[in-house]
Amino acid sequence: RKLSVMVSYVTLNTSSIHHVEQARFIAQLVTLGAQLVGKAFTQALREEFRAASATKKAAEQSGRDGANSVKASAYTGMSLEEAKQILNVRELNDLDAVAKNYEHLFKSNDKSVGGSFYFQSKIVRAKERIELELDKKISSDQIKPPETQSETKQN
Repeated sequence: RKLSVMVSYVTLNTSSIHHVEQARFIAQLVTLGAQLVGKAFTQALREEFRAASATKKAAEQSGRDGANSVKASAYTGMSLEEAKQILNVRELNDLDAVAKNYEHLFKSNDKSVGGSFYFQSKIVRAKERIELELDKKISSDQIKPPETQSETKQN
């Protein structure tokens, strides 16, 4: 009888040891996973700070125009290059291409024809970004403002 009690005690004791080992293993896995996620997050944050610092330095080096460009990018949420890619224009001076591509892309992405509101909003932001850049260039007299129809008729 004593032997039977000892065997059952050893069996119970052995199974509880397995549970403790499993719990310890799970705790180690959770800790390791948290460390990995924390390191990845820290690295991504450092890279973001470096990129922001590089953008700021580039803006400072390029002077006032660069600072205005950074402000315009922050306002619209996209860079001038991204806006030009979205509207498929190479030169800002080609106002007809900007308007034509905007109209085509906006209409083809209308929700009533199966388009996407998200794409439409990106197209609008791209147009706004290009318009901000053109307004900046016009105000600094780098390009001449487009003639209006009334000015064309008078000439």
